[in-house]
Amino acid sequence: MTRTLTAFAGDLWIATGDEEEVRAALHAMGEEAQNLLLFDDESGRQVDIDLRGPAPEPSRGRGRPKLGVQAREVTLLPRHWDWLATQPGGASVTLRRLVEAARRAAREKPSPRAAMDAAYHFLTVMAGDRPGYEEAMRALYARDKAGFERASADWPRAVRDHGAALAGAAFD
Repeated sequence: MTRTLTAFAGDLWIATGDEEEVRAALHAMGEEAQNLLLFDDESGRQVDIDLRGPAPEPSRGRGRPKLGVQAREVTLLPRHWDWLATQPGGASVTLRRLVEAARRAAREKPSPRAAMDAAYHFLTVMAGDRPGYEEAMRALYARDKAGFERASADWPRAVRDHGAALAGAAFD
């Protein structure tokens, strides 16, 4: 599943979409695409993308593809290992499938904590020096929607609205 990005130029919202959609919107701006900030909507963190176009397809040699897999220790109870051993593909494949299913579920309905953290990361960059920021963060983590709206009322509309959208699951 592709990540959703949001681009801002100063306080101005530019585009939201997958990487290709955002890249196309930024290219359409031409030279006006200065001082851009890109955010991953799942985490609220700033990201960089290559604006020169899509990444070239890597040539693939013979043998097993490199997946970027990292070996790490996993500690489970014996009954968990027994269950994993009965799954098609073995323990690693099953664990990867379970993790991906959990990630998809989190994207569809983010946890309140993930929503708070995403809003926090985004708003720290975009509103961290604005009046009401600290009050808005206290309201966000208290899950006080009315307090958050009061504290962020004087912020630029695009910043306020995107921060509120990222925080949505925290206030539901």
